[in-house]
Amino acid sequence: MQTYKMLIDGKWEDSTTGETFASHNPFIGKPWALIPKGNRDDAERAVEAAHRAFTSGPWPRLTASDRGHLLRKLGDLIAENAERLATIETTDNGKLINEMLFQLKYIPQWYYYFGGLADKIEGTVIPIDKPETFNFTRNEPLGVCVGITPWNSPLLLLAYKLAPALAAGNTFVAKPSEFTSASTLEFAKLVERAGFPAGVFNVVTGFGADVGETLTTHRHVAKIAFTGSEATGRKIGELAVRSFKKVTLELGGKSPHIVFADAEINNAVNGVISGIFAATGQTCIAGSRLLVERKIHDQFLEKVIALARTARMGDPLSTATQVGPVTTPPQLEKILGYIDIARAEGAECLLGGGRPSAPEFADGWFVEPTIFAGVRNDMRIAQEEVFGPVLSVIPFDTEEEAIQIANDTVYGLAAGFWTQDMRRILRVSSAIQAGTVWVNTYRTISYMSPLGGYKHSGIGRENGMASIQNYLQTKSVMISTADSVANPFIMR
Repeated sequence: MQTYKMLIDGKWEDSTTGETFASHNPFIGKPWALIPKGNRDDAERAVEAAHRAFTSGPWPRLTASDRGHLLRKLGDLIAENAERLATIETTDNGKLINEMLFQLKYIPQWYYYFGGLADKIEGTVIPIDKPETFNFTRNEPLGVCVGITPWNSPLLLLAYKLAPALAAGNTFVAKPSEFTSASTLEFAKLVERAGFPAGVFNVVTGFGADVGETLTTHRHVAKIAFTGSEATGRKIGELAVRSFKKVTLELGGKSPHIVFADAEINNAVNGVISGIFAATGQTCIAGSRLLVERKIHDQFLEKVIALARTARMGDPLSTATQVGPVTTPPQLEKILGYIDIARAEGAECLLGGGRPSAPEFADGWFVEPTIFAGVRNDMRIAQEEVFGPVLSVIPFDTEEEAIQIANDTVYGLAAGFWTQDMRRILRVSSAIQAGTVWVNTYRTISYMSPLGGYKHSGIGRENGMASIQNYLQTKSVMISTADSVANPFIMR
């Protein structure tokens, strides 16, 4: 059993109670690491440490270029340790080593990009309409920022938050999911090696009721960035607004994946499979609603099923595996529950529909790739986020109907569609209510491109130049050049 400690104020510590909890390997269903069970006191200590680091000590005295240098050095260390970190994440969350290694080799780009952006945060001089007044603005850091990350891609989704926060000059407290804390604690060792001052980056592990709520309500926390479920995001938003904290919330999705009759069929089939069965469907951008134009519906569905049947389930640490286990027992039960709901609603299960029967999967938390046809968009299986390898197939007749079905959900995180008609590309991409729309591709991400949701899928954007504004506040400075003070009883 690997045993971990938390990083608070530059020190590696157990929780104040000494309690731990086990992190399980989803492939074998057994514990592999012991994680400190942080509590309210630990969370408060971490915030106080981050507050001290923000207000005194070496961090606020660093130039923006100095901060950028530290971020780029951190990126180098991540690149050097990518394979080790990817193996830890796969062991902890059961996602494919191929995917985790791709992510870990790509994550350094966030720290390079925002490291380069750190000394390009500029204010403006305003040609104000007031005579004898010089007016300029400054973009200043917020203070202590909290990042609460989910279990599906811990370090990638931490990078979305941490890189712009530090580039802007803030300090940070990370709270990883209680299901997948190990990689964040390993990553914290690299932050220390990169030379960041004590207290600038802290990690507190534990559960939402103690650690998460304390971080969300602490008086010294200025900003919370959260990725996770709609229900938890709503609670965080409600708690944060009481003390006027800023929030970025990247929440659930029920993304439409539309295939028009003129699509390049084989490419679209590959895209659909990638959209739902890659990452075992455990991604908020999963293309879980497949909308297919009726004239090609049967032919296209046959091809999707045929390819899905070939997906190799197995050990996620094997590079030959294409579908791994789901990450947690509660998520396993949730997915199986939605499969039962879909059957009860009258959807037709054409593939999968349960746990695999082969003995090699008996101990792991596996669900077969599952496809339902005959789905109506008002069914729960089409409206609620399953977060697993379950695809709902819905036919449509016209472009207008496809758009109507696509937008008929409370979510709006992502969408995708396949067509060779350029006019349609422009029309449909404009009409779909989603923060990201992919055309003739799916699950493409970049540190340069903003990601976030419409409607219940969240607030704010991560990645790209615009995201750093979420970690800054604007100050207006007015300087009078007048020789004498005007009438003090009226506004100038």
